[in-house]
Amino acid sequence: MRRLESFIQGAWHTPDCEGMATSHAVTGEPVATVSSSGIDFERTAAYAREVGGPNLRSMTFHERAALLKQLGQHLFAEKETLYDLSTATGATRADSWIDIEGGAGVLLSYASKGRRELPNSTILLDGDPEILARDGSFIATHIAAPLHGVAVQVNAFNFPCWGALEKLAPALLAGVPTIIKPATPTAFLTEAMVRLMIQSEILPAGALQLVCGGVGDLFDHLGGQDLIGFTGSASTAALLRAHPAVLERSARFNTEADSLNAAILGSGSGPGSTEFDLFVSEVVTEMTVKAGQKCTAIRRVLVPHQHLNAATEAVAAALGEVRVGDPADPETEMGALVSTAQRTEVLAAVSTLSGSATVVTSSCEFHNVDPQRGAFMAPTLLRSENTTNPDVHTTEAFGPVSTIIGYSDAADAVHLTSLGGGSLVASVYTADPAEAHALTTGISAHHGRVHVVDASVATTSTGHGSPLPNLVHGGPGRAGGGEEMGGLRGVRHHLQTTAVQGSPDMLTAITGEWMPGSTRHLDRGHPFKLNFDDLDIGTAIHTDSRTVTLDDIEGFAESTGDNFYAHMDEEAAAASPIFGGRVAHGYLVLALAAGLFVWPDPGPVLANYGVDRCRFAKPTYPGDTLTVLLTCKRKTLRAGSGYGEVAWDAQVLNQDDDVVAAYDVLTMVANRPGVNGAPPEQTNNGGDN
Repeated sequence: MRRLESFIQGAWHTPDCEGMATSHAVTGEPVATVSSSGIDFERTAAYAREVGGPNLRSMTFHERAALLKQLGQHLFAEKETLYDLSTATGATRADSWIDIEGGAGVLLSYASKGRRELPNSTILLDGDPEILARDGSFIATHIAAPLHGVAVQVNAFNFPCWGALEKLAPALLAGVPTIIKPATPTAFLTEAMVRLMIQSEILPAGALQLVCGGVGDLFDHLGGQDLIGFTGSASTAALLRAHPAVLERSARFNTEADSLNAAILGSGSGPGSTEFDLFVSEVVTEMTVKAGQKCTAIRRVLVPHQHLNAATEAVAAALGEVRVGDPADPETEMGALVSTAQRTEVLAAVSTLSGSATVVTSSCEFHNVDPQRGAFMAPTLLRSENTTNPDVHTTEAFGPVSTIIGYSDAADAVHLTSLGGGSLVASVYTADPAEAHALTTGISAHHGRVHVVDASVATTSTGHGSPLPNLVHGGPGRAGGGEEMGGLRGVRHHLQTTAVQGSPDMLTAITGEWMPGSTRHLDRGHPFKLNFDDLDIGTAIHTDSRTVTLDDIEGFAESTGDNFYAHMDEEAAAASPIFGGRVAHGYLVLALAAGLFVWPDPGPVLANYGVDRCRFAKPTYPGDTLTVLLTCKRKTLRAGSGYGEVAWDAQVLNQDDDVVAAYDVLTMVANRPGVNGAPPEQTNNGGDN
């Protein structure tokens, strides 16, 4: 048994006292002692702000995404070290896969999102510019930039790896340093993971700290630039939410708390249906994975009265087939709870539930373990005939326990589900789209996620209890009212959105993106002849002109098959309240515009990969003469690829300088030869070829 160390202020810290002992979930033997004694929490928070914050904020979103990718890959490479330790938490290999590889997968998912969905910049533009002056000389935009604080995460015991990494990923991508505080019973696994991360030397100084043990007076040193992320009981969440750091100094607080999640079987999905079988299988899975110690586990099983007996028997029979025992045994399907103390709490909750429900099954054979020394418990299914009894909807037995109840119709199912007071997730099992609509829309206000299952997703569904990095993880009411992950929603939680007002040129300089009304630089020749490195924001060309003819319109219709009346029928087009006569196809206008600005010879522009935000502002008529204003709007370097992405603001103008079409042209533009992975410039030295 050893004393767990914390990683603070750039060094490993050994506590100066024994602290609380943690035990092996299977054998009951001591594993480690946990204490934060001797930590100066004021200096720890300051180190995050003064060292970690500047280091991360000096990097772009893409550079931080690269860190996440390296970190995720490193943890995958070292995963067996963590698997070896994880059995001491009572978890099977399959349980640990969710925690260890699932956690590393969140890092990789956010790395990918950062690279694909965020700019290679230190700030994020939020929405379109707002024109504040009639002549366009005064505008505004919103920018989102990292908070200048620290993200403190207080985690639960059930996912010592994933729980830390799913909070770390969006914070790190946003540019905010993190202090991880793991739950004591499984802190030894979190400490091992953080040790691997620190040893990799991937993260800059101050980006990550670890506190094993209590948080001391840490919250006293948090304020309006800081964030608190908590996972645990609703009662503890209420205490933290009332802390002056949150109430008086407005530290951002996000919580994921107790949740009595539900699974609802549709009325038409009785025995013999695929949905019935999927429902039974998922209930059993969610009761037994992690020994039911999941915030997303199914606690309430809602079944139409006409199928209640069949569902009860099917779930009980399936639970009887679950092999419970040593999590190190590959044949084991359910391991132990995290500790005997946790088992005592679960049994107390079962006793409370038993006052209003009947125990259907609560026994099993334990394989190759001593169930008294280890924290083992049989899967327990209860059934309540008093469907609205408060105990069923308010008592969470955080273990392999669920209660099955009947309902009469969709409205009753929605009502019963709502009695949970807000949950993380509910599942709906039905083949009837109308029933799925009624149940999903009815319960959505009470849930952070609704998982709808029919036969078509039998092999592809990610499961009731699997939070995904691109989806919101959180829920209203009792579940805490917070949101974690959710793709870029989790990143934005760590950013401050600020309205910035000024001249177009000033906002272009501040944001690094060309703003409407900003200066165009028309004196550099054709911008498609410039490589990525030499291309400046605002570099532009005003093209030669092209007059649109009826022959152009009819030829385009012939080649494409687009014979819409507004292009081909003079009488019908004249009667239109929009056109008043024949007009050019919108896509013809785009094609003619491309012919005006595209440079035909090989050059730095490698490809056009799309058009964004296209709008046809005014019809183009035969005889109209078009020109194009094409301006370099945004540049995004793709590190190591040899090129960057360039977005061009394109405005197609008619002879009256009215905008007839506006859009962004997206291109890939090569770097200078030999730069950022671009091939070196080829020269002919006069030798033989």
